[in-house]
Amino acid sequence: MDKIFDLIKKEEKQQKELVYLIPSENFISDNVKAALGSCLSNKYAEGYVGKRYYQGNKIIDEIENLCQERALKTFGLDENIWGVNVQPHSGCEANLAVYNALLEPGDKIMSMYLPDGGHLSHGWQTEKRKITLVSKIYEVEFYKVNFKTQVFDYDEIKRQAQKFKPKLIISGGTAYPREIDYEKMEQIAKEVGAYYLADVSHEAGLIAAGVLNGPFKFADVVTMTTHKTLRGPRGAMIFAKEDLVDSINKSVFPGLQGGPHIHTIAALAVALGESQTKEFKKYARQVVKNAQVLAKVLIDEGLKIISGGTDKHLVLIDVGLGNGKRVAEKLEDNGIIVNANTIPFEQSSPFKPSGIRIGTPAMTTRGWKEDDFEKIGKKISELI
Repeated sequence: MDKIFDLIKKEEKQQKELVYLIPSENFISDNVKAALGSCLSNKYAEGYVGKRYYQGNKIIDEIENLCQERALKTFGLDENIWGVNVQPHSGCEANLAVYNALLEPGDKIMSMYLPDGGHLSHGWQTEKRKITLVSKIYEVEFYKVNFKTQVFDYDEIKRQAQKFKPKLIISGGTAYPREIDYEKMEQIAKEVGAYYLADVSHEAGLIAAGVLNGPFKFADVVTMTTHKTLRGPRGAMIFAKEDLVDSINKSVFPGLQGGPHIHTIAALAVALGESQTKEFKKYARQVVKNAQVLAKVLIDEGLKIISGGTDKHLVLIDVGLGNGKRVAEKLEDNGIIVNANTIPFEQSSPFKPSGIRIGTPAMTTRGWKEDDFEKIGKKISELI
């Protein structure tokens, strides 16, 4: 047997034995895994439903069409108002496709500051260097959380937008523990004549289950990855108002990608079907309950929690200047998997940040409840 299968078995064993608390990780169901590892990986299907460049894709068309139907149903969207593209290979590509469709090189983007919880794909750059491709193509400026509250001050974001006058405003990120006021973000975007993109990659499953508010009433475009709280395969989706869908579809293919990964789209369709069940909604509620219990325990144990708690699935902990990686490694030595993370107004570097990020989706999938997270919270506090 190929050595790679020995390594896969080792990883599988590790995933069953360790405590996984990285907010962006989850465990897919056997049915999602079966679709992902199916014969569909043999297929090329460049183009869209009914408009393929290769023959032999009639069944593939049915699969992609079913995935789109389930995506719209999962989020309660009217097909006459919204369209969805399920082909992006990743969240980064989904966001890049939106920029490519709506903007011209040199246009202005306003997005969340990375150390405050933003994402690389929203145009990360430093004062000294343009790091991402997005920052090299577009003019990017960042909005930040309030220094005292560590949450958004929407009046300040509004003032900044009025001054900067972006063509696109983006909300969403990877380490912001509070709900975003999508209505206020829409109002800011409208006032300055900008498109509004809501990236809900982390919150998608919680929004689908009705546990968190969604952005669909307010945003022009919504992007999301499919493997975090939505509990699907590694991929992404772009939801857009009908007048923007055609431009975004052309931006995905042939603008940025070749053939879609049909095995991933099929696995996503399975996950979207699962997300509409009572069991999934119960799961999503438990994810938030567990995160809030975890935050409370950590606070009671004397740790400094960013924003004083959480509204969703993740908790961000300030563990002292530059100590994030050291703490994450210490926890891994004790069977607990988290990730080092920057915190608002970070004074250290991304390689030695001052925080750790902890989430509840994966272990909630494993059946953990409040008492389990209370115990692990106390253990984490003790180790820190």
